[in-house]
Amino acid sequence: MSSLSDMILSNDYADLIISYKLPMEALQEDFGPYGVQTVTGNYAILHVERSLLPSNLISALGYATIPRLYTTLNTAALEASGILRVQSQPYLNLKGDGVLMGFIDTGIDYRLDCFQNSDQTSRIVSIWDQTITDGTPPYNLGYGTEYKKEQIDQALSSSDPLSVVPSVDANGHGTFLAGIAAGTENSSADFIGAAPHSSIAVVKLKQAKEYLKDYFLVHPEDVPVYQETDIMMGLRYLFLLSAHMRLPLVICIGVGTTQGDHSGNSPLCDVIDNFSSSSGFYVSAAGGNEAGRAHHYLGNFSSPQQEENVEILVDEQDTGFCVEFWAQSPELYSIGLTSPLGETIPPATVRLGQAMRFSFLLEKTIVDMTYEVVEFRSGGQLIFLRFQNPTPGIWRLKIRNVIYINGIFHLWLPITGFISPGTVFLSPNPYTTLTSPSDADTALTVSAYDTYQNSLFINSSRGYTRTNQIKPDIAAPGVNVYGPVSGNQFSTRTGTSNSAAIAAGAVALLVNWGLNQTVPRVLSPAEVKNYIKRGASRSDDLSYPNREYGFGTLDLYNAFSTFIG
Repeated sequence: MSSLSDMILSNDYADLIISYKLPMEALQEDFGPYGVQTVTGNYAILHVERSLLPSNLISALGYATIPRLYTTLNTAALEASGILRVQSQPYLNLKGDGVLMGFIDTGIDYRLDCFQNSDQTSRIVSIWDQTITDGTPPYNLGYGTEYKKEQIDQALSSSDPLSVVPSVDANGHGTFLAGIAAGTENSSADFIGAAPHSSIAVVKLKQAKEYLKDYFLVHPEDVPVYQETDIMMGLRYLFLLSAHMRLPLVICIGVGTTQGDHSGNSPLCDVIDNFSSSSGFYVSAAGGNEAGRAHHYLGNFSSPQQEENVEILVDEQDTGFCVEFWAQSPELYSIGLTSPLGETIPPATVRLGQAMRFSFLLEKTIVDMTYEVVEFRSGGQLIFLRFQNPTPGIWRLKIRNVIYINGIFHLWLPITGFISPGTVFLSPNPYTTLTSPSDADTALTVSAYDTYQNSLFINSSRGYTRTNQIKPDIAAPGVNVYGPVSGNQFSTRTGTSNSAAIAAGAVALLVNWGLNQTVPRVLSPAEVKNYIKRGASRSDDLSYPNREYGFGTLDLYNAFSTFIG
């Protein structure tokens, strides 16, 4: 029998997310042979031999059971956010002391000066590298290797640091985010992170399994691909670490996906909300960079029994992609297809658990269409379409209304990097483009704006959620943000993940303020979010909240001035 580590890492095993309400002993008794990993009191991950499963995973297991795929959200910020004034104001003098900042991303270059104290010891308390398999996994999580501060300090004093702690960040995304959120001051480079006295913990995500990339037809050459289960376990690790250290935890999430119902109903969102149910756990999530990518379509029938053609232009370079159709219960729809060469598949009669495969006589394209009339987590309707070897040109999806309430439906293409740039909706809608898990209810959802032009970043994803929850919460600087890169150099990058990192640093300073009170207190996630929303800067030319900026642009100093007078 394979070990748990082998099951987690091997492509021969499928990773399944299950929701349960059983004691751990009963869970192990019922599912022990499947390598159970507990995430929270509500979720566990099972590992099942793929040979035992059918090819159509959604039809057999349900959409919510299959891990979604995520990628990074990044292609004089602190002053604009009011953070420098909070750091330097004598009464406040807040720099993140007593707060643990967590990053679940591409890793970290621990050798950089901006992650060290003045005595050249590390400010990083731990790194859990999911990609290194020959060390000790933390907290019985079953895979990866944990490196503690003592080992990192030993590496820093060595002539060959990587021989002691071999964890690297080849991409640089995680290093950049950790730097702008928590980097040590470097006066010669005119750089300081938002919370430069905070402690740092890092989860380096392993790459998604090949079977998941095959199923979702995601095979980018130069874009990282992560799976939902590893991010969930990263959250569990940071939660356990913060409890062990007895420190409040602020997590920056700079990865995202366009998969899911865009209403915060994914298992990952649920785990975030579960951990955030008590004080001391805070998440700042990047809203995504999808507004200008033509990856979202909004339909709105004005009366029952209508039909509408949705056109997708497929690029010549695209070898396959998936489309997700979502509608709110009790609405019901069916979908037909017309290929670029004119072959037509009419809309089918909707049946529970319906799964169909269409092959075209004149083309090599295969389309799998799976109906979930009532999707397990959201209760809405999901139609999942999978295009293999699509013929280039314009594909038409004929959307037919079966049960009418308000006539609203949405379609999403994969996130930028997971699909050819030339594959787009011909009549796209820029709203409801926030990536998950920024749609989690308790997360501080952050969009990006350009501090130099005082305008929204053109591709910053926009709200609201599919069910009209107000998201994003705020906007923070995200264009040409200055931060650390390899070799102790500094550069600029653009994207909402930068905005989330700056906002995470602001959250750390707020939590630091609570700890500094005469009677120290740990602020609740709701308090933190509302202080930040209350202090946000707002333009007289806009109404708030809105789909682009939420409640305004981040201004931490103004947040303090509203309650310290």
